[in-house]
Amino acid sequence: MELPKVYDPKAVEEKWYQFWLEKRYFHADVESPKEPFSIVIPPPNVTGSLHMGHALNNTLQDVLVRWRRMQGYNCLWLPGTDHAGIATQNVVERELAKEGLRRQDLGRDEFVKRVWRWKEKYGGV
Repeated sequence: MELPKVYDPKAVEEKWYQFWLEKRYFHADVESPKEPFSIVIPPPNVTGSLHMGHALNNTLQDVLVRWRRMQGYNCLWLPGTDHAGIATQNVVERELAKEGLRRQDLGRDEFVKRVWRWKEKYGGV
């Protein structure tokens, strides 16, 4: 068997992703007799540009959950949610402080517009 000179992630990952779907490896079962293992992903916040730390954190969680699944654990990897936007608000307030402003100086409507602009800039990454 000859190995390709260049790794083609699409070819490899499609095969294994389909296998995991068929085996229901992405499914946690509350009725399972297997020992549970869970990780709750911290809530995503729109606090700036993504960096390698984000990728490292998600990769480590992914590896741990997949490893535990392969060991026979009933795994749940549950995404968190940022229900209040407090971290995003904090970042926008720090940006305002650089301009010598407080959110109260802008009023609610203008401050909310600033938060939405921040989200539009950094939220889709």
